[in-house]
Amino acid sequence: MTAASDSTLFPQLSTATQFPATPEGADAVLDGLDPEQREVATALRGPVCVLAGAGTGKTRAITHRIAYGVRAGILQPSSVLAVTFTARAAGEMRGRLRLLGAGGVQARTFHSAALRQLQFFWPKAVGGDVPRLLERKIQLVAEAAARCRIRLDRNELRDVTGEIEWSKVTQTVPADYPAAIVKAGREAPRDPAEIGQIYSTYEQLKRDRGAIDFEDVLLLTVGVLQDRHDIAEQVRAQYQHFVVDEYQDVSPLQQRLLELWLGDRDSLCVVGDASQTIYSFTGATPDHLLNFRTRHPNATVVKLVRDYRSTPQVVHLANGLLAQARGRAAEHRLELISQREAGAEPAYVEYADEPAEAEGTARRIRDLIASGVPASEIAVLFRINAQSEVYEQALADVGVPYQLRGAERFFERPEVREAGIKLRGAARFGANDALLDDAVDLPSEVRAVLSDMGWTGEPPAGSGSVRDRWESLAALVRLAEDFAKARPEATLADLVAELDERANAQHAPTVDGVTLASLHAAKGLEWDAVFLVGLTEGMMPITYAKTDEQIEEERRLLYVGVTRARLHLGLSWSLARSPGGRASRRASRFLSGLRPGSGVSAARRLPGAAAGGVERGGEAVGAGRRKRRGPARCRVCGKTLTDAGEMKLMRCEDCPSDLDEGLYERLRDWRAEQAGRLSQPAFCVFTDKTLMAIAETVPTTASELAGISGVGRRKLDRYGTDVLALCAGEEPAGARQDGSEDAAENSSEK
Repeated sequence: MTAASDSTLFPQLSTATQFPATPEGADAVLDGLDPEQREVATALRGPVCVLAGAGTGKTRAITHRIAYGVRAGILQPSSVLAVTFTARAAGEMRGRLRLLGAGGVQARTFHSAALRQLQFFWPKAVGGDVPRLLERKIQLVAEAAARCRIRLDRNELRDVTGEIEWSKVTQTVPADYPAAIVKAGREAPRDPAEIGQIYSTYEQLKRDRGAIDFEDVLLLTVGVLQDRHDIAEQVRAQYQHFVVDEYQDVSPLQQRLLELWLGDRDSLCVVGDASQTIYSFTGATPDHLLNFRTRHPNATVVKLVRDYRSTPQVVHLANGLLAQARGRAAEHRLELISQREAGAEPAYVEYADEPAEAEGTARRIRDLIASGVPASEIAVLFRINAQSEVYEQALADVGVPYQLRGAERFFERPEVREAGIKLRGAARFGANDALLDDAVDLPSEVRAVLSDMGWTGEPPAGSGSVRDRWESLAALVRLAEDFAKARPEATLADLVAELDERANAQHAPTVDGVTLASLHAAKGLEWDAVFLVGLTEGMMPITYAKTDEQIEEERRLLYVGVTRARLHLGLSWSLARSPGGRASRRASRFLSGLRPGSGVSAARRLPGAAAGGVERGGEAVGAGRRKRRGPARCRVCGKTLTDAGEMKLMRCEDCPSDLDEGLYERLRDWRAEQAGRLSQPAFCVFTDKTLMAIAETVPTTASELAGISGVGRRKLDRYGTDVLALCAGEEPAGARQDGSEDAAENSSEK
């Protein structure tokens, strides 16, 4: 398949200009959408839930939905509020809407939308000016800790600040914090009672100084809308239609705000994927997404599973990862179907040690660049930021530029800078330093110096900045050990000089370089080539993931990493930490059954996985009776079908037809008789395309008939016996006469 045919068949793959022509009318907005995306775009009434797998064009679907509604005159631009989770995503959405001819629609983050409302209504609701907004709360948290006579180092301060933020988005007050973390299975970075005390003092300091933080923006907006019904009604009069992206990541507080915006209305479209829930540590939960159908029984649910991003080989691996998942999110997983032509198989590589893994990855990246892949289209993704240093060095050694995303450069991290200062001081004045009295070699000298900074032989429990700090110091210890092996006579001064040289070598321009990022920081991004590194037990899943829920979130994190790749995917791990070390590591359990030689391969079809398609409110709510419609393929040539008529026939219009013309005419005569009885147009019984599909497949059982597009459960119950009799060459017994209640359903199948 040529590149031209790719973009013709699958418009999402087209490399369009940054300034495409604005569609001439509402119908033109729908051009290029696949059937499921078109369902999203045209479902403008009532609650809509879009379950969108990775790479399936969710942003395209929801922006075209808003634009179609505006261009068709169904939605007023000023009445729509689209909510995203980052300012970057909000800006991108506004840009897309403007190009589609739907300027004037508000696209904001939750915090931005709430702050705007708070600033407008504060004089009316409270009086006076809005309290000063704290841009950074960490200084005030430090003061609160000092007033409580609790000493926090820089890393503990960051962790306690994170706990306060989690408490506020989960609507946990200071007195309830200790009990809340137990219930949530959350591990506190220090004594929960102390954190609760600091949290309480922090809140009092804010009140005393007339200041609020970002979480207060949401809390206060919720309070105003709850207490002042007149203001709530004014907001609801302004915004009547809501779209929420990344709905699996909403916190309880954000959900409460959304409910207040909505009131008793249901004009809400949410978009998400439970399999990409990776921020539960911040208070995000997929429960609101998974419970959407329960809260809104009449919702239209559209599943997007056509993956326009990744090759079939990458998609097969992603599906295989989810096939092994457990828990509630796994029960709602989506089975992706790649729309790209075949590519290379994912490469699984086992290395002897970490430096060898980094060097091997760097060489493979160098070869990809030499073959024409731009450096900016390549990424190395790891579990924690402390893993970056060895890859920074390996890429520098082979002359490949890189850029760090979501993390400071290794040698610019505060703890690494502090360690450098201490090591330099020890190198100069070590003879008078009691810390070094028992040190017998270079590595032990480094361990002694860094132990004064909190480094220990075993990693700390839990996650967060304390763990990141330890990983950075541990990387320096490993570097010292490797340096000593390579140069047995090296001194502490030699190591400091080596560190300086490494730091200086990594300040080269990196604008167009390979991206180095943590898996969390990679969410929402994509590259032609992705290398997932360090995939060992203890790192993926991470050591402190203990519960089943935590393990499953680690699996989802790896799934996010896999689905970042378009064409090339590498997965690697090392058996030992350093050269010559004991080969005690093993590959991540998540790769079992997927990588060659690790057991039975994952099934091509995932048991229990949701296919693509549409479920309309009130239809087939029982799991055993639900009809799932996936992306259809031609039963003659196998091509993915995108035209609604072709999907009913289950073949391309120009593919050979084996129509039984006699049966088709008998079906038409029978349909005319039934339509006369119902006083309905003929298409309300079955459309021409559905009759053609029946005459081509000639079903012999009810299940075969039900598999034909256009034959819903009610139509099967009402007409199935007659149709099967006609297919068998027999006279129909006569359809039931009680069909008037199905007019709306039948009309929708036209």
